[in-house]
Amino acid sequence: MAEDGIDLVIRPSNGALENHLRLRDPKSDVDLGFLQDGLNDTARDDEVEPLSLGSVSYEPLWIFYRNKEPITRFSELAGKRLAIGREGSGTKLLATRLLTASGVTGENSKLQAIGRDEAAAQLLAGKVDAVFFIGEPDSPIVLQLAADKQVRILDLDQAAAVVRHFPYLHELHVPHGLIDIRRNLPAQDITLLATTTTLAARDTVHPALISLLMKAMHETHSEAGLLHSANEFPSTKDVDLEISPEAEHYYKSGPPLLQRYLPFWLATLVDRAALVLIPLLAALIPLLRAIPQIYNWRIRRRIYRWYGELNYLETQLRDKPADLEIPAVIRQLDSIEEKVQQAKLPLTFAEHAYVLKEHIDFVRRRILKPESKDKG
Repeated sequence: MAEDGIDLVIRPSNGALENHLRLRDPKSDVDLGFLQDGLNDTARDDEVEPLSLGSVSYEPLWIFYRNKEPITRFSELAGKRLAIGREGSGTKLLATRLLTASGVTGENSKLQAIGRDEAAAQLLAGKVDAVFFIGEPDSPIVLQLAADKQVRILDLDQAAAVVRHFPYLHELHVPHGLIDIRRNLPAQDITLLATTTTLAARDTVHPALISLLMKAMHETHSEAGLLHSANEFPSTKDVDLEISPEAEHYYKSGPPLLQRYLPFWLATLVDRAALVLIPLLAALIPLLRAIPQIYNWRIRRRIYRWYGELNYLETQLRDKPADLEIPAVIRQLDSIEEKVQQAKLPLTFAEHAYVLKEHIDFVRRRILKPESKDKG
């Protein structure tokens, strides 16, 4: 973002759940936040609804346990001491939902809300039987626990069924050796559940910034990772939040046309100018169309005025021929003809001018005809 002159103020938090609450709080000054898909049903009606810009990565749920026999289902954790993540974390919320759906509750098991570092230490010390946490395959804590021979990774055989019950989750197949190729960790293929990390924004964030964020997301997260292929992210894998209209357009058509060829500041300036010019042009177009009509009307009005004067003289000639003063009428006809002659009329009205001159000459001949007979 800094390459385009945008400063981001990074606010630390306790995790996805707190980010979610900040974005929904009308009094918060946070504009963007990384969320964990699946948290939206914790919202209240009086809170602001953020918009999704899309998912940027998988967040696998790791369950490490101490047990002589392999565990493949959540229901098999009943009666054990379980560290399910610190209070207020997305891990705790997700673990609680999955365990409750499998019949594992605080009544038949010991659920402990502790952070993953402490949970890992207690698991290695034998003080808890299993730990839940979310993290990347190459994170130090995953490497540490995967390498310990007393600890196993829960290989979930009901993953396909679980994701049907929880649509925001994804089934991940982790090949053996993914965590550490040299030590072949894990020793066999395993199946995990994963949620996604979603970038969300308030609906007050300017559309131009949304487009810039989408560009940054694509540049940062489109490469292949240990758990996803190239160009798999960013994507619309999240199901919790409504997708931003600008983000949806980006996924369908790419960046806005102006931002493809212009620097961000210039594209934004042109875009803002267009917001002013387009309504102005919309108002001017009817006026521009009316200008030729108004001009033509004014020309016709001049011609019709001369026709009116000519028609008056002709009417006088017909109704009161005895009252006419021939020299005065001739002078009026000459005056009308001179006005027509000197008038600068468009070529499209030349025909009208010549016809008017013929009519003037016609009236002149009618006036002079009786005079000629008297002289004879």
